[in-house]
Amino acid sequence: MREYDLSTAQWRKSSYSDHNNGNCVEVSDHHPGIVPVRDSKNPAGPALVFAATGWSAFVAAVKVDGFTSG
Repeated sequence: MREYDLSTAQWRKSSYSDHNNGNCVEVSDHHPGIVPVRDSKNPAGPALVFAATGWSAFVAAVKVDGFTSG
């Protein structure tokens, strides 16, 4: 498993996060080839790191409601 130094990462809340009750996902931009993601309620906790291509596919699917509960 590869580790990334995210100690200087600047985080922003995802525009798709729920801003009303604190269920927010934060992402950090400007990391070539990867997209770090974390829970805003636990900024000192772990971050998940996704391949940029996988994250782009996920965001595209969310935009067209590609995920439904069933």
